[in-house]
Amino acid sequence: MEKTFRPYHPEQVYLLPPSLNEWLPEGHLARFVSDTVDHLDLSPFLEKYRGPKGYPPYDPRMMVKVLLYAYATGVRSSRKIEQKLWEDVAFRYLAGNQQPSYRTVAEFRHRHREDFERLFVQVLLIAQAAGLVKLGRVALDGTKVQANASIHSAMSYGHLRKRAAELRRQVAEMVEEAERVDAEEDERFGPQGRGEELPEELRDARRRLRRIEEAIDELERRAREEAEQKRPPEEPPAPPAGGGEAESQPSPKPDDRQQYNFTDPESRVMRGGNSPKGFLQAYNVQAVVDTDSGIVVAVEATDQAADSPHLPAMVGAIERNAGRLPKELLADAGYFSETNLDVLEQAGISALIPPEKVTHSQWRHPGPSPRGRIPKGMSRRDRMRRRLETKAGRAVYKLRQETIEPVFGQVKEQQGFRRFLLRGLRGARAETFLVFLTYNLRKLFFTFRGRRQKLWPAGAVA
Repeated sequence: MEKTFRPYHPEQVYLLPPSLNEWLPEGHLARFVSDTVDHLDLSPFLEKYRGPKGYPPYDPRMMVKVLLYAYATGVRSSRKIEQKLWEDVAFRYLAGNQQPSYRTVAEFRHRHREDFERLFVQVLLIAQAAGLVKLGRVALDGTKVQANASIHSAMSYGHLRKRAAELRRQVAEMVEEAERVDAEEDERFGPQGRGEELPEELRDARRRLRRIEEAIDELERRAREEAEQKRPPEEPPAPPAGGGEAESQPSPKPDDRQQYNFTDPESRVMRGGNSPKGFLQAYNVQAVVDTDSGIVVAVEATDQAADSPHLPAMVGAIERNAGRLPKELLADAGYFSETNLDVLEQAGISALIPPEKVTHSQWRHPGPSPRGRIPKGMSRRDRMRRRLETKAGRAVYKLRQETIEPVFGQVKEQQGFRRFLLRGLRGARAETFLVFLTYNLRKLFFTFRGRRQKLWPAGAVA
């Protein structure tokens, strides 16, 4: 007997339109994102659409849902988001079967760059209200994420100055040649003859020179700002003997190796990442994770490569976002400094930060644990080192690696956060908050999957 199959008619015409609500199974991530956005305060998004003029824009609620689901599933390109809006059932469900263009998606993300930070805080508060955020112990760490610029489009301060000198000489030679040709043509055709515009090569040389001079000015401005931040407060310099004005201090100059990137001038060359030479054009992404739940409680993206200066600001961000401070903070040796220990002590936070880098062999083959009371007169550095040598200290510090490194691994592997799409520090910050708020959304989804009633109690309002 010939095998029969289920009816298959891909050209079937529906007499009644299908319901979008039937397109996805219950418990799908897209449904969870939609429910969450319905409980968020989107007034900062809505306020940017005032007045009845113009063609009606897409509903900001729909755009936020699409963006959050896209970032949660590793789709960050606006062109790929538009493609998904046509081809992917979950995207069509969230968009209500609308297909905004990639330009509309990109413009919406750009327009609301500062608003995603508020959404990050709101999602964090939802996790806190659900009992996930304990803030007993948190882990702080940073990772370098490549900017939307190549390291090969950067030029050092020393090379910029040499290139500027070469271009000035070329421009001067071309101007001299142009004036000589003008003089010859005036003799041949008279002073009333029609003059032509500057040669194309002269215009290009001047444009290149102008961009290079702007880069030199920017690097020198950064050097002055950095010198001003490092300079201790002093009394005004006394006037020199014999009267006259006080001698002015020479203006600090950048190191000849200082880099300026022409594609994204606000990004910096940093050590890290998977670059063969160990350097990449990047931003420094800082994150604080609650060790009990794995929820990210504070994030930031900066153009400063060193980790240590970020600790005070990240402690302040924890308190702003969660309304309180943790009891203990874990961080690696890159955050150890007397200044940071003072900040944590004044905030009432116990710190576990090794004074030196702890190697893998030290963890595998630790020496004998110290016993007895802590000797009097030990410095904070020695006390910290002693605590890390104890079994209890090693067990607690191990939570840092187990907590925060998987977070960076997940956002890079599952959510594709290996390179920024937006340029400039504002764009990098916006993407950072988008990535980590959707990471927290995924945490909430997998924790309360099938138990939405516990997360959204009856009668809850947006």
